[in-house]
Amino acid sequence: MNSRTASRNAPAGPSPFAVEAKALPREKFSDPALTAKGEPRASVPLVGLDTLWLNTGTLCNLACATCYIESSPTNDALIYLGAKDARRFLAEAEQARVREIGFTGGEPFMNPAMIPMLEDSLARGFEVLVLTNAMRPMRRREAALLALREEHGARLTMRVSLDHHSKAVHEAERGPRSWEPAMEGLQWLSRYDFSVAVAGRLLPGEGENDARECYARLFKDEGIGIDAFDPARLVLFPEMDADKDIAEITTACWSILGKSPKDIMCASSRMVVHRKGEAAPRVVACTLIPHDPGFDMGATLAEAAGDVALNHPHCARFCVLGGASCSA
Repeated sequence: MNSRTASRNAPAGPSPFAVEAKALPREKFSDPALTAKGEPRASVPLVGLDTLWLNTGTLCNLACATCYIESSPTNDALIYLGAKDARRFLAEAEQARVREIGFTGGEPFMNPAMIPMLEDSLARGFEVLVLTNAMRPMRRREAALLALREEHGARLTMRVSLDHHSKAVHEAERGPRSWEPAMEGLQWLSRYDFSVAVAGRLLPGEGENDARECYARLFKDEGIGIDAFDPARLVLFPEMDADKDIAEITTACWSILGKSPKDIMCASSRMVVHRKGEAAPRVVACTLIPHDPGFDMGATLAEAAGDVALNHPHCARFCVLGGASCSA
């Protein structure tokens, strides 16, 4: 699917963040038990459910050059999650002693039930993280958000997608006229003392320290109260492209890389999605892989407690080799 064709403000060119690698060989990531070389594939057990993600749907006000979930103004492959369905999973999350509820999309504030789902999550005592582009859909909910911040304070964190510290690169990814509204939304959140963070990306060859320095200058110039050197407040994500070659992760890789399965995102999180055409939401292993049937874990959190085979390029590029996590 070309998710950009129906958006008049979509960027016309390729993503400035495009992964530079050869095409992924077809034989890779084809067997959940074995790699293309016949080695045992690594898997990750659920150590404990710390974060439950609620995917609000794939509809978004933007159509970026690259979006791992192909969100756009017309893509409803994941339909809006309803408040009643969310309530059922939140109740199960309470029983499982989940710490954090994360909302992602699409753009969460396009979902008509977003504020009720936020109210329910916060009223139950969860910490809440919302991934948003801080543009018009969010700004339409200012009064409700201010009331939630007043009542719940720092238990509500808004993480704003600002793909780069420069307008030119940000708009090459997110489309023309996307910079100023995002900056204004970010300034509004900072001005009203929300717990706020930013999610950014690195250009090929761009060093993390240099990027943090540039974001720090931007935040200072724009009056945004974020410490760019705090990795929890400025998250710089590695790039993903499921069509580009990457090493498969074997059981031997844990000791070779000096990493542990418990450090991988799916050791502590799951995501609820409602796919178009399905009667009810389902639980998937990962925020990054909502459509692959191999990562569908069941209809309840209890059913979704099994091991996750690292049988997707995102597992390698983002989580294991990239060392990243979508959670706070």
